[in-house]
Amino acid sequence: MTHYIGIDVGTGSARAGVFDGAGTLLGAGSAGISTLRPRPDFAQQSSAGIWAAVCASVRAAIAQAGVSPATVRGLGFDATCSLVVSDARGAPVSVDPDGAAGQDVMLWMDHRAIADAEAINAIGGAPLAHVGGRISPEMELPKLRWLKRALPDAWGQAAQFWDLPDWLVHRATGGQVRSLCSTVCKWSYLGHKGTAGEGWDDDFLTAIGLQELTRDNHAAIGADLAAPGAFCGGLTDRAATELGLPAGTAVAASMIDAHAGALGTLGLGIETGQGLETRLAVIAGTSTCHIAVSEQARFVPGVWGPYHGAVLPDLWALEGGQSAAGALMDAVVARHAASADLAGQAGGTRIATLIEAHLAGMSGETATLTADRHVLPDFHGNRSPLAEPWRKGAISGLTLAGDADDLALDYLATVQALAYGTRHILEAMRAKGAQIDTLVVSGGLARNALYLREHADATGCRVLVPEGEEPVLLGSAMLGAVAAGDQPDTRAAMTAMAGGFRVILPRGGAIGSYHDRKYRVMRRMQDDHAAYRSLMAPRGAQSPSDTEGPSS
Repeated sequence: MTHYIGIDVGTGSARAGVFDGAGTLLGAGSAGISTLRPRPDFAQQSSAGIWAAVCASVRAAIAQAGVSPATVRGLGFDATCSLVVSDARGAPVSVDPDGAAGQDVMLWMDHRAIADAEAINAIGGAPLAHVGGRISPEMELPKLRWLKRALPDAWGQAAQFWDLPDWLVHRATGGQVRSLCSTVCKWSYLGHKGTAGEGWDDDFLTAIGLQELTRDNHAAIGADLAAPGAFCGGLTDRAATELGLPAGTAVAASMIDAHAGALGTLGLGIETGQGLETRLAVIAGTSTCHIAVSEQARFVPGVWGPYHGAVLPDLWALEGGQSAAGALMDAVVARHAASADLAGQAGGTRIATLIEAHLAGMSGETATLTADRHVLPDFHGNRSPLAEPWRKGAISGLTLAGDADDLALDYLATVQALAYGTRHILEAMRAKGAQIDTLVVSGGLARNALYLREHADATGCRVLVPEGEEPVLLGSAMLGAVAAGDQPDTRAAMTAMAGGFRVILPRGGAIGSYHDRKYRVMRRMQDDHAAYRSLMAPRGAQSPSDTEGPSS
């Protein structure tokens, strides 16, 4: 028997899974990761803490699987697109505004660089065409610009800047290889120009004030790049001992966590990649990513991409997303007066499960309970397709009630609003020629039956849900199988190891018409919020919304 390990580093934990050659999960482990929030919009972690969690999760997964470490032929890493900063010796450089030691990671969700993202967008440059026309503060170049501007001492100490998935490969192998997935999607590298550094736009880097990154063949950000799944070296003796695996075990070029979820699910039920262009991978957890692939480069305003080779070789990827999904559902529940009573009743049950059961008792058809309750889901900005991190959320239709019925309405309207956000992204992609009719859902919210049903009904798409556990981990394990040479490439691994699935069909009819109307309400709420911002702008100042037209 041969086995492969997939390692996923999320926002709050590291997880590992041991898989066999058919993609069956044999054992899994996880360990928590702490986040420091020194100021509003700041979110930081420690790379040392992340690596410790990775090692604990791998050891736990091997123990649960009951396999010999000697049978593990390859491993793959995926992680959030967070920024890791190190000095010339590889030691951490603090990104904390007050210099807290060991805080060398800016999380993906850190929005401290909003002003720097706006400045880059104002300067402009060719790479912006590949991020929907507007770079996001969740990407790495705005974060680096902030670091140089706000923490010049830290900037001076720094010698290497890593996307977290690439740093994990570096920590495991001691090598310097960066994955096309991270560099293309989050660093503005133009992947269609090759893997030898030709895709860095030095004029753009200089224009935005980061000319230091062009030195020494871009050594600080990546001179040697590889496609996801490429062999990047074997585990060093040190890393092997820490992980409990043999030295020399093959390590693959990494992926961003959402893209690993796309790799692990897009191949469900199809042969050798046929039909891929009709599918949208929805990787739904704390946030949500929406990933589609195609042979043609499609430039969609407000949607990241097209990214060449970021998911599969020779295909372009588009990436939409919502900055808060599960996090939004949790926030809406937590702020409601009735949530404390439900928490007391929950015991070991999720509060969301209690709310969903309560909804089922309120009406024969729960979907239509929210005719007067509407949620604008942009609580943490709008990642796409509006691409405006300054946006805020809202709840419309509130009464004086504060009981469990009222909480259930807020919850249902929030789930529906997330589905309308997906529909908005779909419409933007379709306007540029995408022919998507199927959603393939993974991540924590793939276990939420209400979320799945509302997505099918609100978008009119069929929804595929993988039967196998941990599809994101499976995507990373697929990378390990390719790096080990046991799968010829990621396309082959995607179809050979994907497993089974179930299908949820949209109900259409009156339910579909109801969602059509509510979708128009949400889009009107977005227009209204932009108008409020414009009205409140200081006299003589121009709001970003001043030039916006109606959306519907």
